Formats: sequence, structure tokens, C-alpha cells
Amino acid sequence: MEINNKKATHDFFFEARYTAGMVLSGTEIKSLRAGRASFVDSYCIFHQGELYVKNLHISPYAFGTYTNHEPLQERKLLLTKRELRKLEAKSKEKGYTIVPLRLFLADSGYFKLEIGLGKGKKNFDKRETIKARETERDIRRSYKM
Repeated sequence: MEINNKKATHDFFFEARYTAGMVLSGTEIKSLRAGRASFVDSYCIFHQGELYVKNLHISPYAFGTYTNHEPLQERKLLLTKRELRKLEAKSKEKGYTIVPLRLFLADSGYFKLEIGLGKGKKNFDKRETIKARETERDIRRSYKM
């Protein structure tokens, strides 16, 4: 089970990637196992020294009752103190942001969130990335023939 944020790699250059645990409720886990999550406009922020992910949409569980969760609530991320300090220092610099990249079910049975410390791309950088991807695709096609 894996859900990717495809738009993030198009919009950012990533300097570092981290794997973080998430604090989730029971209905959130059941909904994630069904693949019901969306990364649209999601990002990470620091609040009182702790890292939270905002706007990560996890749809309400279809068979949930009054105990169902809020779809867009902030969710706490679990990282080591050293990683948190490093991320907080870098995210305060101009142009850097922390973006969720991938949500996956780890071998341990817990859902993990891969986050990346990214610097925004300019329009010409995006065009260069698209151009490089297309030329690589053309090269692979020519080898197949």
C-alpha cells in the first residue's frame, strides 16, 4: 500500500528525505488501508517544537460511526530530536519548505510518511525537467527498436 505525491517532485528540488511515523486514529488507518488519501496542497509546519502535517486529506471511513475522524485535521509526525532540530533550522531559511512525498505501510505494520526538505523550482527549472524526461524517454524508445 503506497500513495505518492507526484506534484511535489514537479514543484520542488529535494535536498533531504526523512521517514516519519504518524499519530493516527483507528478510522484513519482503516481508510488508509483502503487507499483513501490525497496530498493536494499538503505541507508540514512546526508548532512548539513538534512537526505537524497540514491538509493531508484522509477520507472518512465508510463504515465509521460517531468516532470517525476529521478529514483535514493536523497530524503529528514522529521524528528524532536531532532530525527535528535540523529540519526546523533549515525550514526557517528563505525558500525552503517541508513537503510530504509518500505515504506507505511499513514492514512493521505502521503507516509512515516520507517527507522532503524542498526548495521551490522556477518555471524554467520545471521546463528543463520535462525536457530531460522526454529526451530520456525517446532514448529508451530508440533502444527498444
